[in-house]
Parts: sequence; structure tokens; C-alpha cells
Amino acid sequence: MTRNAAFAMFEADEASRALGIELLDAERGRAVATMRVTPAMVNGHDIAHGGYVFLLADTTFACACNSHGPVTVAAGAEISFVRTAKLDDQLVATAEERTRYGRSGIYDVTVHREDPEGRTVIAEFRGRSRIIDRDGMNT
Repeated sequence: MTRNAAFAMFEADEASRALGIELLDAERGRAVATMRVTPAMVNGHDIAHGGYVFLLADTTFACACNSHGPVTVAAGAEISFVRTAKLDDQLVATAEERTRYGRSGIYDVTVHREDPEGRTVIAEFRGRSRIIDRDGMNT
């Protein structure tokens, strides 16, 4: 595993790291991150709040699209919740680049948990990225 711009960005990401997200890999438009569902992440239905699942997917997407080097941000994203996650579930998000064109890109992220029966998909996320200049202004 090589250190790249994605790891530098993640190390400065207080929000994601404060939730216990760990970046396992990020290179060539791909990233893998994990997060354990804690009591603070469980909603009134006794399942993981969807916002936390989205945040894990979004963080992994950010690491994948920033693995190339230029500063890249989300231009938009959507998520489909397939199954629920529960307290103490260890979630794994895998982001894969689908295409890059000009300063834009499309990435898919699958969030799953490991079960005795195998992997259970929790959510599917699609993110659209945009490379920006160093001052944060689109040009």
C-alpha cells in the first residue's frame, strides 16, 4: 500500500476519524474503509442511522477520487439502502472508479458487513466528483 494524496486528506479529516472510520487502502481510483456501528449511531428503530452509512460511503468515495492526486470534491451523490445495519456491525465500504472525463468522475461504493453466511450488502452509493483548483474555486 502506497501513501498518496488520499491518505494525506484522510489524516486531516477529523469528522471521519472521530467516528472511528479507518482507511485501509486507496490507490488508482479505488479505496476501502471500515467503520463499526456504535451506540451513538443507532436511531429510534434500533438500527444504524442512514446518515452514518452515507458518511462512510462518502468518505470512501472521497479517498478513491483523491487517490489520483489533484484536489477532488463531491459534485453530487446518491445512496440506496438495501438492508439495515445494527449495533456493533463492522461495515466495510469499497469504492471503485467507473470513469473519469475532463475534471469529472463517477464512482460506485458498496457498503457491506461480514456475516457468517458471507457478505451482506447494506447500501449502494454513486458519487460524482469534480477536480478543483488549489484555492477551492471551480475554473
